[in-house]
Amino acid sequence: MINDYNMLSGLQKVAILFSVVGESLAMSLVKGLSKTEIRKIRSTIREMGETSFSVKKRVMEEFYFGFLSEQFQSDKEDGPIQPFSFLNELTDEQLVALLDKEDAPVVAMMLAQLSPEKKMLVLDKVDAKEKGRILIELGSLDTIPLEGVVEVAKRLQEKSAFLPRTVDFSRGGGKDIAEIIGGMSSVDEEKYLQAIANEDPDLMKEVKKFHLTFDDILEKFPDSIMRDLMNNVDLTDVALAMKGVDQEKVDSIIGNLPKKKQAMFEPLEGAVAKREVDGARKKVVGIARDMEKEGAFSMDDFAEGGGDMVE
Repeated sequence: MINDYNMLSGLQKVAILFSVVGESLAMSLVKGLSKTEIRKIRSTIREMGETSFSVKKRVMEEFYFGFLSEQFQSDKEDGPIQPFSFLNELTDEQLVALLDKEDAPVVAMMLAQLSPEKKMLVLDKVDAKEKGRILIELGSLDTIPLEGVVEVAKRLQEKSAFLPRTVDFSRGGGKDIAEIIGGMSSVDEEKYLQAIANEDPDLMKEVKKFHLTFDDILEKFPDSIMRDLMNNVDLTDVALAMKGVDQEKVDSIIGNLPKKKQAMFEPLEGAVAKREVDGARKKVVGIARDMEKEGAFSMDDFAEGGGDMVE
């Protein structure tokens, strides 16, 4: 066992630092190392025997006071340093991405800055073995020099600047699929919805949360929303959209319109091309979607198990 601090070479001291705080954190403290030097440090760690606690302590103190004398002296009069304040600006997904491939001491250091809910969010993404190492490190952060904490925070903040912002990418899923299918013709819409239902019923449930059809409007919209919707649709399109709809339902919808609109409505007689009917129904759906964006209603209210409705 190594018990004599004075017998250590500079390389051995750096190797002890690496072994105590982990390579990622140590490289934040000892900057400018070449790949060759890093390989030498790793080799020295393997070759060195056990090191006494007192020697490790002196090595850590030497690095701590050395770093502390070089930087951050000007911050003494400016109040306490808050090196991890940038974490408050990150989303949950960005927090997880930030810590990907980081060593356990670094992850533990950042976890210590987060709320209990955020801690669990990050830990849930880690395998059981690594989670155990992180928890152990979380209980021994007091051995890491203050300067090391600040250096790690600076490196993570720089790394966070390269993380994708939530507006820069999409994870796809039911909402994106619903938007694409909603822009298709009625024939294609029905075909692809059926294909999704056959291939992945769970995905179909997710799509239905966001996908709105003319039949959904007829079946699910309460009278108040139906009145506002049809009042915003040109009466010619209303007449076209109503072709083929049960007469009782048509009477209910038209009877719900303002008196002036009711008087102006003229049902279409005779056969009409299906593409014209489908086109009119697409317009109705489009106006309904605009109303949803404006906050007139939420699709969640009409989803299976969605929000409660009060008459």
